[in-house]
Amino acid sequence: MPAETFDPSSKLPDNLHVEAIKYAGLSELEHASDEAERIEIVARLILDVFQDYYARSRAIPRLAKRAFEQRAWQTSLELSQERLSTYSTSVTKLAPLLQFFCPEVQGKDAFWKEVERHYLSLIDGWYHADLAFAFVHSTRRMVYQDQWRPVAYSYDEAKEKRASPSSQVYREFPCGPEVSPALVEEILSLPGFAEGYRDLAGDAERVAARISAALAGRGGATAEHTIQMIDAGFYRNRGAYVIGRILQGEGGYMPIAIALLNEGEGIYVDAVLLESDELQFIFSSTLANFHVTSAHYHELTAFLRAIMPKRPLGLHYSTIGFNHVGKVAVMQELEGELQRSGEVLETPVGFRGSVAIAFSAPSSSFVLKVIRDTPTESYKWDTFDGVEAVLRKYGRVHEINRTGSMLDNIIFHNVELPQDWFAADVLDDLLANAAGTVALQAGRVIFKNLIVQLKVMPLPVFLETASPEDAATAVANLGYCIKNNAAANIFNKDLDGRNYGVSKILKVYLFDYDALEPLTEVKIRTNTGRYDGEEDVPDWVFEDGVIFLPEEIEAGLRIDDRALRRHFRALHGDLMTTAYWEGLQAALGEGRVPRISTYPEERRLSHAEMA
Repeated sequence: MPAETFDPSSKLPDNLHVEAIKYAGLSELEHASDEAERIEIVARLILDVFQDYYARSRAIPRLAKRAFEQRAWQTSLELSQERLSTYSTSVTKLAPLLQFFCPEVQGKDAFWKEVERHYLSLIDGWYHADLAFAFVHSTRRMVYQDQWRPVAYSYDEAKEKRASPSSQVYREFPCGPEVSPALVEEILSLPGFAEGYRDLAGDAERVAARISAALAGRGGATAEHTIQMIDAGFYRNRGAYVIGRILQGEGGYMPIAIALLNEGEGIYVDAVLLESDELQFIFSSTLANFHVTSAHYHELTAFLRAIMPKRPLGLHYSTIGFNHVGKVAVMQELEGELQRSGEVLETPVGFRGSVAIAFSAPSSSFVLKVIRDTPTESYKWDTFDGVEAVLRKYGRVHEINRTGSMLDNIIFHNVELPQDWFAADVLDDLLANAAGTVALQAGRVIFKNLIVQLKVMPLPVFLETASPEDAATAVANLGYCIKNNAAANIFNKDLDGRNYGVSKILKVYLFDYDALEPLTEVKIRTNTGRYDGEEDVPDWVFEDGVIFLPEEIEAGLRIDDRALRRHFRALHGDLMTTAYWEGLQAALGEGRVPRISTYPEERRLSHAEMA
């Protein structure tokens, strides 16, 4: 039946809708003569939907570049949301259609194996075959979502694509002991902006001076260098970056990140970053993903890992928007960690959560979490809305700009891990207290939902052994973390220090999300002005919804050291006032939010340099 005459809506339940790209495949599927033909049609149909997704996804970085050039900031935010949602939206729409027109996809594993075999033949030799393969697996998981039937997060051929940062993604520039302004002008031209710089020559001089001084400070004043710059622009929210490195004999290198803004009279260089840890923070998974105008994501990821080696490979993929390739890489990294160390997943250092069960290997970069069927007796709230409600909160954090203050969540569905990866007590805890989403079958532990985060040290544990200077820095950063989260309309009603973690560079991040609420929906109240012994009950006690008393923050954070509490109060006393929170609610309601800086102030080009 021709695509234009096929009307699936006449057969589908009211809750299912289909896009034009799927009409022909569904028509063929309905009229297929045998199972072999249905297998081929299902494989082609999944591939058609994947190709539609991939084309839309690859168009977004170019649109993000245009949004930066035109200062279309709302468009930039919408593109970030679309980039995150378009994959899952495609799978969510496709899976029920397959179930409706081809029930075999849910009932017969042998049928799916043949679909995948045919699908693999269709994508053989593709550069992005691993992403296409992730898509068919995601579709299968969605079909199986209500069943204990795991689907692997793996694609062996992908490992061969991660060899080195190929010259396909960067351009080389020979360079003497110093970097010339003319060379910097060439570098700044790499993104190919349609709009010009407000002062290209002046920016080039300032950037060249900053890099040359750094080279001299590293003993490179008499050496010849080679500069490798990624031949693409990196775009996120209101900013853009040009990224690369300077090769310095004996395998040494100096990373480069040139931060660009577009305000007032045009594009200009705002900052220059030349340390790996500083680049690691701007590429952190605590921030929104970048849009990158390069299709070579394997080589691009290899380049980024070479200049930021402390970050796991899977997180590099996720940071540039290839979350599903990143999921495969994270699973492979986790397996590699356990094989190398001989460790097992056990209860990590810190405090047992009342809502989530956490487990990790001592030397692993990751912490894994499962939501309990019901909270423990230490749960602080009157009602528990269920596992799905908590997962939605973790999913929401994944989809927003995390403002550099919230860990991203990699959420796996219908995944299985070997039983021998687990310490006995952890496995017993999972099977007893998360039986609704965890099961043991034939030596494999099956998870309907599994959350993976980067590992950080819980704040109270960190403070136990930190030097006074590091402790003061962490407590100060805790206040900035709370403020940054609030600027993203995120309010953690459980303002307990145990929900925050400290990284190796002393940044503080929120990592537990079961108590998150939109700040704009929180009712700010106070008991200040009331006297001890007053018998009347405050009016707010009888109000519905989330009530927050700012003056209680200090006690709730559980910072035992008096000096640290005074330090927190001195820096962030505004957090303990109703005026701060009500003012921020008003700003959010009007669409005004504070600017969040992702690099140190001292890395910005100074007013003196820009004079």
